[in-house]
Amino acid sequence: METRRLEDLVRFSGEKMQKIPIFDSAKYFCDLYCLQPGQDQRLHSHQESDKIYVVLRGKGLFHIAGEERELGSGEAVLARPGEAHGVRNSGDQDLVLLVFMTPRP
Repeated sequence: METRRLEDLVRFSGEKMQKIPIFDSAKYFCDLYCLQPGQDQRLHSHQESDKIYVVLRGKGLFHIAGEERELGSGEAVLARPGEAHGVRNSGDQDLVLLVFMTPRP
């Protein structure tokens, strides 16, 4: 059985957002994204993939398909294939996201 303790994987860098792999296969990936205040993942899209962001800690300003919304701990959002998406840590504390994408780009 493969298990991970998520809190042990969390790490930050003053230079840029950190992407930490948790699980992956040829079909999907599951990562932690760790963003310090003001850091972001720029707008981009995946033509064939769904991406789900789950906020574990902090607050993020999410841009999905032309809409913008701030989400906090316990909230999730979906970017469907072809929808431009990105996130910025809009708070004054660290932001930790659980991110799933399938199929893997």
